[in-house]
Amino acid sequence: MRPPVSLSKMVKHLGDKTGRTAVVVGTVTDDMRILELPKLEVAALRFTETARARITKAGGSCLTIDELIMKAPSGANTLLLRGPTMREAKRHWGAGAGIKGSHTKPYVRSRYAERNPGLK
Repeated sequence: MRPPVSLSKMVKHLGDKTGRTAVVVGTVTDDMRILELPKLEVAALRFTETARARITKAGGSCLTIDELIMKAPSGANTLLLRGPTMREAKRHWGAGAGIKGSHTKPYVRSRYAERNPGLK
């Protein structure tokens, strides 16, 4: 699984250094919460249509990973970004559900069903 990275996360992490190339091993998605997009140079495996359109409209460029390797073989002046890795399944991991001090989510339909064995 390759989590997506939004344009707003790229702008936040690049900050004033918009001359750097943002590298994403995954999909770059659009984010409508950011109104003005600065000129960005982004290399990724995939782009959504709207993300590619907004980047090029702002004067930036969308590169593939192969094009980035040809442009900067050493990876100089690049910023490697990754998306969130939290999954719902991770909420069930850890000390058993119901153990004192445990925040593990139980595998049941509801908390009420957990206390009443006939409802499972």
